[in-house]
Amino acid sequence: MTELSKRDIEHIFEKLRNGLVPERAVEAFAVGIEKRRDELKRQLDLVSSKKGNEGNTKFLRGAYGCGKTFTARLAIHDAQKRGFATSFVVVSDNDLRFHQFDEVYRKVMNELSTESCERGALGDILDRWIGEVEDGLIDGGEDDSAPDFDEKVRKRIDADLTAATGGKIPQDFIRVVQTIFDLKQKGETAEAGALISWLSGSPNVAASAKRAADIKGDIGSRAALDYLRGVLEIVKAAGYAGLVIVIDEAETILRMPRKDSRHKSLNGIRQIADAAGSFPGMLWVFTGTPEFFDSKRGVEGLPPLADRLRFQKSGAFASLRQPQLELKQFDAQRLKEVALKLRELFPTKDRRRLEAKVSDEFIGMLVDQVTQGFKGHVGVVPRTFLREFLNQMDLVEQEGDEYDPAAQYSFAARELTPEEKAAMEGRGPTDPATDEDDDFIPAAEVF
Repeated sequence: MTELSKRDIEHIFEKLRNGLVPERAVEAFAVGIEKRRDELKRQLDLVSSKKGNEGNTKFLRGAYGCGKTFTARLAIHDAQKRGFATSFVVVSDNDLRFHQFDEVYRKVMNELSTESCERGALGDILDRWIGEVEDGLIDGGEDDSAPDFDEKVRKRIDADLTAATGGKIPQDFIRVVQTIFDLKQKGETAEAGALISWLSGSPNVAASAKRAADIKGDIGSRAALDYLRGVLEIVKAAGYAGLVIVIDEAETILRMPRKDSRHKSLNGIRQIADAAGSFPGMLWVFTGTPEFFDSKRGVEGLPPLADRLRFQKSGAFASLRQPQLELKQFDAQRLKEVALKLRELFPTKDRRRLEAKVSDEFIGMLVDQVTQGFKGHVGVVPRTFLREFLNQMDLVEQEGDEYDPAAQYSFAARELTPEEKAAMEGRGPTDPATDEDDDFIPAAEVF
């Protein structure tokens, strides 16, 4: 494993203290998911433009506390290490209606990342690709100092995008990219940046910037998928292996109060899944709870999607290669292994004291106390356990010899999620959705 920077280590612990999954460096404490990680790596090889050049979807299935977000973040890490551009989108109650695909497109573009650019990477990718176009012309004998060189670049942009997308790309897309190039050649970087924002789906671009490219309005839901196709081809032409898009917490769809809105969002996922094969180099990864996949409010309420994502088990075993990749819940041993990795990473002035006070025995006791506090529901405790564990290491670092966690610590649950509260009360994790009167209603086409 590559040695982590101080910045990455601080990022890990600050996120975990707040009960959140770190956005990077998650590979440093990944434990017990090797087979699932290998399957996601297989998917990356399958879609990579440098290998299989397929287009596909994968659905991560797991109950609360299984590590769906963690595994998805790990997939992003592995994808970038393999040369992919990536985007990590969280489904929200308020600002992402999945049946409005222009909203999904905007989120994907806002979170577009590469190994060298953490967020909003479209401008960087465009620069890299246009540089490749210019180098290709020069290698073909063109003089980059000739007065008509820029015009030849514009024509090549058009020809390459049209050929790569089979003519399915909107002319507005091509014209905007050409205008971005023109503006940068003139040194008008602010205007070029405004058009990059428009191409990223922003609805807040000045009319003057749009006039420069002879465009009107914003990218609509019906056109968004074609724009995404154009972005994908630019990503690959810029030298990346493809594009990986994570849609995290798809079960949020279950909380939509209107039945027709839920079905439209599910129909949007169905259309993405059906179209995936026509986007070579792209992998969509969705995460969701069993309730999302199995309830009538969710996937089971849309038969065409349910049939495509059918999940099968033989006893306690499920194939990792079927559309749904099942994640296993934590057990006590896995919690201990994660704690040991985090203790090893923890920045301390006195590692001998830290390991003596936060000993292997104390870690085992902490696992037992937190698990007992949740009535034996180990699967729901990782978030709480890690916050408790980090707090003990912080206290040892802060108080030195005055604090002895083995003698002074006792578990008291705080800031519980509904799932954690249910476990504390001796009930299984609950899902907020129910199946009341949810007979299937066909959803309208949304693209």
